[in-house]
Amino acid sequence: MTGKLYIVGTPIGNLDDMSIRALRILKEVDLIAAEDTRHSIKLLNHFEIQKKMVAYHQHNEQRSSEGLIDLMKQGQNIALISDAGMPLISDPGSVLVKNCVAQDIAMEVVPGPNAGLCGLVLSGLDTRQFLFLGFLGKENKAIKEGLERIKASVVTAVLYESPHRLSKTLEILVNNDLGHRQMSISREITKRFEESRYGTIEEHQAYYQDHTPRGEYVLCIEGRTQEEGTPGQNMDLKAMTIKEHLDVYIHDGMPEKEAMKQVAKDRGLSKRDIYNEVKR
Repeated sequence: MTGKLYIVGTPIGNLDDMSIRALRILKEVDLIAAEDTRHSIKLLNHFEIQKKMVAYHQHNEQRSSEGLIDLMKQGQNIALISDAGMPLISDPGSVLVKNCVAQDIAMEVVPGPNAGLCGLVLSGLDTRQFLFLGFLGKENKAIKEGLERIKASVVTAVLYESPHRLSKTLEILVNNDLGHRQMSISREITKRFEESRYGTIEEHQAYYQDHTPRGEYVLCIEGRTQEEGTPGQNMDLKAMTIKEHLDVYIHDGMPEKEAMKQVAKDRGLSKRDIYNEVKR
């Protein structure tokens, strides 16, 4: 019989957050695929789990996933874990999961902590809907795209940031007319020095000019304010391609069908015209 892939969430700091089910699965599987085996061995040793591990990270995803698929076809059960939290959420794993779907290999998720969701519920901002962007990125193109989505979004945006990039990211946000927005910054969630701070982005920037960032950060930024107007109000939407025009509304959280209807209205076209242009 074909084996199964277990996608296992692990603690993001406090080891007491390890679930009973996660412990059972890690003890029962034939193999553990870990983002960094040197890091994960500490977790396994703490819980006295002796299990063979293989590395599965962003630099070997394609090659490693092929080998893991072959092992599951031979009947082995495999657990996928990241360094902390839920695999695939700003961590490797999507290639393996896509291959399992394509080849009809069974999967189960074993839920665990997630820094982004923890930061969101601590933020004091609207949690009914949110835009998760993970790390904003280092390349200009990725940064620009992320900023456009934050600017257009009327829902809370959630970002991850490392300590050595935090001050630069705050500077970028302020320099792109976002300094007035409310933001929470949470660091070291579930760990000994866990801390959440609240204020405008400009206030956070001023604070970190005098305080050295330490630990891993979750940034939660309030959605577009009433003073900023509605999404696209200050953009020349008709100067964009239809696909770019559509993306303005979709990035803001509007369902695709509603977004197509709005683009058609903006441009004086039929919804079918928009559909045909986008789908061709």
